[in-house]
Amino acid sequence: MFIPNVSLEIGQLRRDARNGRLSIEQLLDIIDDLQKTIRREKATNHRLTERLAQYEPEVKPEGTNPASATEMPSASYSLDAETKRRQRRRRKKSPGRQPTEVKFADAERFQDVYPDGVRRRDCQLVRERAVWRLEKGRAVRVGYRIFAGPGGDEPRIPGVTPRCEYGIEILVVLAFLVYLIGISLDKACSVLEFFCQLPLSKSQADALLRQLAQHWDGEFDILCDLLSHAAVVYMDETGWKVGTKGCSLWAFASKLHRVFLFGCHKDDLTLDAILPPDVFDGIGVSDDAAVYQNRFTQGQKCWAHLLRKAIKLALLYPTNETYRRFLDQLLAIYRDAKRSAGDGRLGEEGRKHRVSELEGRLCELLQPLTGETTEEMSPHERDFTNLVNELGRLVMAEELFTFVLKPEVEATNNFMERELRNPALERKAGRTNKTAAGAHRRSVIVSVLQSVRANLENFSLTSVLEEIGRWMQEGMSLFAKQWQMINTAKAATVNTG
Repeated sequence: MFIPNVSLEIGQLRRDARNGRLSIEQLLDIIDDLQKTIRREKATNHRLTERLAQYEPEVKPEGTNPASATEMPSASYSLDAETKRRQRRRRKKSPGRQPTEVKFADAERFQDVYPDGVRRRDCQLVRERAVWRLEKGRAVRVGYRIFAGPGGDEPRIPGVTPRCEYGIEILVVLAFLVYLIGISLDKACSVLEFFCQLPLSKSQADALLRQLAQHWDGEFDILCDLLSHAAVVYMDETGWKVGTKGCSLWAFASKLHRVFLFGCHKDDLTLDAILPPDVFDGIGVSDDAAVYQNRFTQGQKCWAHLLRKAIKLALLYPTNETYRRFLDQLLAIYRDAKRSAGDGRLGEEGRKHRVSELEGRLCELLQPLTGETTEEMSPHERDFTNLVNELGRLVMAEELFTFVLKPEVEATNNFMERELRNPALERKAGRTNKTAAGAHRRSVIVSVLQSVRANLENFSLTSVLEEIGRWMQEGMSLFAKQWQMINTAKAATVNTG
């Protein structure tokens, strides 16, 4: 029996029919098969048209009421529109870098810059630069004419980093908005445009932050060195992300210095890099995480973390008399310790005696409750036993009442928790770093700005710009001077020894 092949070309079928190779019955079978195919395709087309009609009102199956077309969604959700959206978008062609001559001609005012100690008549014009500056809260483009002396040395424009077309004040404002306030680059650009009339794109803002981090990279290294020689260092950490990779944000603070490590690993290697065991001999104030245990010559564990655990058990199980009595007595010991720490009449021996009394009271409280956790215990009983054992271990390590012996040391780590509050909110909102380079950039800028805040009595744009302007003018930052003083003191100690 002949089986018609409808996929044959029409030309071939016509030639076979003319040459007598196809009978009338065979031709009729082919026609019948084609008709069936046409009916199937029509049915499929009708079904697809009905589905498409709910996305594209212009396409309606036969018999559809035209009045209902106005109730359909917009045609922008059609299959064709979706296909166009998925196609690779052509990158918008950049208009290119604007020539310096054009930017210089658009300047609102002009200023000549001469090298110090050289007669102006001996200088010659070597360069022209147009720089955006903030003056009285408004962005102004200033045209600088740079003159070089006989030796060819060019002076730097005051308040402008090398090869930058924006003043340091704009970079500081941008960094404050993005990294300390926590708004996005887009919003920071909008704020500057609205309040200061500064035209700034997101890519330009990103480049400016990168330049500022490069400019302050040396200051970040000095801050790490200063921190390792501090008498007391507070530290805390929280979760962070670099891209899709989970990591940590680790913050360290002394009296005058701050170091933030975004995108680091919470391990001994990171801690040793910031506080080398052979260099740091100060007091470490932290929670009781494993990475801090047996780590410092002298330590102070955060009482807030310990008290919260006791408070949680007492609140969740108010009928448990043991939890309530334990919390009351623990709070009484802590309050007496705070009063002793603030008692200015106590000398060194008196403070040691008070610490011995406090440790004895705490041991009396813990001794009847100390034990091992078992599988038969309920979760809250296990938590209570772990808390009692933890307090006992910390008493033996002498890390609970260091703040009584050293009044300059805080009993809690709440200060560092407040420092991490804004970054933690940014993490929850998904505003973390996409790359390791971006995390390092954030670490440098946040560390320098927060350290400047710690050294200034009044942290404002005016005071910050005065301090940073002094760095640029003198060629040495405040932190470099502090590090120089430490090295000088160490050298004097070695010589006298």
